[in-house]
Amino acid sequence: MNTVIGIAIILGFLALGEVGAYLMNHFIPGSVLGMILLFIALTLKWVKPDTIRPVAKFLTQNMSIFFIPAFMGILEQWDVIRLNFVEWIIVVLFSTIAVFFSSGYVAKIIIKLTYKEGTDE
Repeated sequence: MNTVIGIAIILGFLALGEVGAYLMNHFIPGSVLGMILLFIALTLKWVKPDTIRPVAKFLTQNMSIFFIPAFMGILEQWDVIRLNFVEWIIVVLFSTIAVFFSSGYVAKIIIKLTYKEGTDE
């Protein structure tokens, strides 16, 4: 029963995010907005982490399933990608490097802030 409740909570926040995205003219994707709303609900303790943990664990352990539609989209557009293949590779490499460094920088800031706040422990 907890699994059903966890799925309902996650889908509910996804639906809230989609509604919010629709109201904002899709300025922010609905899935991202739903995740932000779920994060806020977890932070404010409106949702208990133990309620959604089994579902979240299952979804993260089987994340490769979610890449299938993206891969199929690439295959569908292969004729267009093939014409500009070198440019695509350059864009993918630069964006990967940018995400790599920005993620590291953000993690470094979060670690510094965490240790500054937790010095009295």
